[in-house]
Amino acid sequence: QVQLIESGGGLVQTGGSLRLACTASGRTLGTYVVVGWFRQSPGKEREFVGAIDWNGDNTWYADSVKGRFTISRDNAKNTVYLQMNTLKPEDTAVYYCAAGPGGTYINHESRYNTWGQGTQVTVSS
Repeated sequence: QVQLIESGGGLVQTGGSLRLACTASGRTLGTYVVVGWFRQSPGKEREFVGAIDWNGDNTWYADSVKGRFTISRDNAKNTVYLQMNTLKPEDTAVYYCAAGPGGTYINHESRYNTWGQGTQVTVSS
C-alpha cells in the first residue's frame, strides 16, 4: 500500500520560513509523473499550491505563492520538498502532498491519485 507522508509543518511568524517534505512508502515517487502540493484553510476549498515533474525540471506554482515558494526533489531520498519563504497569515492551512500521472490542468485534484494526510502550517501575525 502506497503512503505519502508529509512533515515539516508548524507554527511560524509572518515573514518566516518553513520547509515541508513529502516522502513515499511502498512505492518510489519516480513512478509517478508529477508530485504536487495543495492546501486547505478552514471554510475554504482545497487549492493548488505547486507541482514538480518528477522526470524533468518543470515546476508550476499558484500565483499566490509564486516567488515565495519553491518545489524541489531529491531522487536519492525519494522526497519532494516545498520551501516556503516570506510566509503570510493567509498561508495558514493544512498542506497536502499528492502524486499522480499528470497531464493537462496540473492544478486540478483529479490529476492526482495518491494523497498524504496533510501537515498543519500556521503563520502568526
